[in-house]
Amino acid sequence: MQKISPCLWFEADNAQEAVDFYLTVFNNARIVETMRHTEASPGPAGSVLAVLFELDGEEFMAINGGSQFKFTPAISLFVNCESQDEIDRYWDKLLDGGQALACGWVTDRFGVTWQIAPSRLRSMLQDPDPAKANRTMQAMMGMIKLDIAALERAYHGA
Repeated sequence: MQKISPCLWFEADNAQEAVDFYLTVFNNARIVETMRHTEASPGPAGSVLAVLFELDGEEFMAINGGSQFKFTPAISLFVNCESQDEIDRYWDKLLDGGQALACGWVTDRFGVTWQIAPSRLRSMLQDPDPAKANRTMQAMMGMIKLDIAALERAYHGA
């Protein structure tokens, strides 16, 4: 069990649906355990209270919390991708029923925001040559879904 795990607050009854969806998005994903309401809890006894799950070895909690809190892009989940195929796969799956934002950000149909980005982007943006970093940033700022080849061209000044 990891020391700190994000807890995602979903509408009153769609935490299980969200987790089931995420299990189709990530190849290395599993449900660790499902907690159910008891007679003493606020939901119907036996219904899903929370689901502990893993995505690529990272632990998350999904809770059926109610409608008083909503997700915002102020908190997002960052997915490092090694190839354009990987970016495309995550992007397309998470966008199904969701909304494309900018700079590699997509909000899924449950309201959770994800950043789908190439692993190399961080080093390009932190390059000691400010011209390379600036060209990369400018290219990224003009994109919705990130395009590795276009980012590389900008980085190299091509």
